[in-house]
Amino acid sequence: MDDPRDYIGGLYDRHYYESYTEDAEKYGYIEPWLSFFGSIADYIAEDIKPATVMDVGCGFGILVKALRERDIQAFGIDISEYAMSQVDAEIREYCQLGSITDSLPQAYDLIVCIEVVEHLPPKEALSAVTNICRHTEDVIFSSTSDGFREPTHLNVRPMEYWAELFARNGFYRDLDFDEMVIGPHAMRFQKIDLPKHKLVAAYERRLSRRETESREVRKALLDMRARNHALQEMLTPLDLRVLARRAIRATWRSIFRRR
Repeated sequence: MDDPRDYIGGLYDRHYYESYTEDAEKYGYIEPWLSFFGSIADYIAEDIKPATVMDVGCGFGILVKALRERDIQAFGIDISEYAMSQVDAEIREYCQLGSITDSLPQAYDLIVCIEVVEHLPPKEALSAVTNICRHTEDVIFSSTSDGFREPTHLNVRPMEYWAELFARNGFYRDLDFDEMVIGPHAMRFQKIDLPKHKLVAAYERRLSRRETESREVRKALLDMRARNHALQEMLTPLDLRVLARRAIRATWRSIFRRR
């Protein structure tokens, strides 16, 4: 029987990448993608400082090139033959055709997996997470939790689903990671050997911070609503007076017309 990965890889052809987004801009070495991956590369270089990085599901290798421009030994794999054909010639030797479930060539200081695993069947996605965890102790990960309309999304899950899979491999979220470097579904997982009470304390710290932010946002919305209500009460009499004046003018016009 043919390898199902050949079928999956074939889905990501020229047509897929040319219709990658609903916006006018196509995917490739153009904006906004250069800036998007450039900002990720800046974060990795300045905050994580790895010597080696593997980008699994690297597409055209845009992040690989951005990282290498920042003196990081970056590599990439992707299951799409078309994607590999579009990799910039300067970094082509560092990107190869392959599956995220295949054993990787070496261990890496950091593995990046951005919007990839939702394209895999559930069993394959589980194998992918396990494989990633075998080859690093630090992962930047993102997978949409609401992209159900995309036909190639076979395994759209909430963030806690992926957090549980990583936890099974001894990886836990870096609760200080700024997910907006990539997007709202991004997480950073690290292999951590901590006692349970330390893990609970870390998660409670993050929960407390989010609850505080939620309360502040709610208070700001309530304050805004109260100001709007007060403004409406101030404007209502004025509006009534304006309407009354207009009615009087209309009445006088009608009287003068009859004359």
